[in-house]
Amino acid sequence: MKSLALLGTLVLMTAATNCWAYGSSSSSTKSCDKPRFSDFNPAEKSEVPAQSAFSFSASGVSDPNSIKVTVKNQPAEVAITDKGGTYQVSGNLPEGLTGTYARIAISADGRNRCKGTGGWLIKITD
Repeated sequence: MKSLALLGTLVLMTAATNCWAYGSSSSSTKSCDKPRFSDFNPAEKSEVPAQSAFSFSASGVSDPNSIKVTVKNQPAEVAITDKGGTYQVSGNLPEGLTGTYARIAISADGRNRCKGTGGWLIKITD
């Protein structure tokens, strides 16, 4: 009789272990949806004069308060406009950048705190 009770306990423990192995389906609601960036202007590897305007679009999952732009590691001031599902971001190149290549680097947090990065390279003429 003791061996039958032991066998029953062993079967129940094995079944419970298998159930826990699959986890819950609620983890899919916490997936990371990173902000994406597109519509870069001026185009990648373009030649532009100093202090030129630039713009791009940020996906709707972006937190507009977290959008940061640097040009050759110098912060750039930007204006952000809600376009109903996306954000239009525009600004000007910082002063003092002439005759050099520069990366316009973008970072932003998504609504679920996933960080997105992007950017493009331009050539700033004299």
